[in-house]
Amino acid sequence: MTELLRRAIAEIEQLPNDQQDAIATRLLAELQDEKSWTSKFEATTNGQWDKLAAMVRQDIAAGETLPLDELFPPK
Repeated sequence: MTELLRRAIAEIEQLPNDQQDAIATRLLAELQDEKSWTSKFEATTNGQWDKLAAMVRQDIAAGETLPLDELFPPK
């Protein structure tokens, strides 16, 4: 276990039980979500990635995208 995780758990242990359970519920949901995404990425074939890339290139060529700087202006 990392030091950061130890510190977080130590802080959580100081909270009332209902707050501990709320945090635990969120953490477990986040872990499940990560497992799900990892599984999906690992199951994606090169052909599927190629098809996705082709779709993105088509959207870009058709002008159906925005530059990232417009979506996330530089600071």
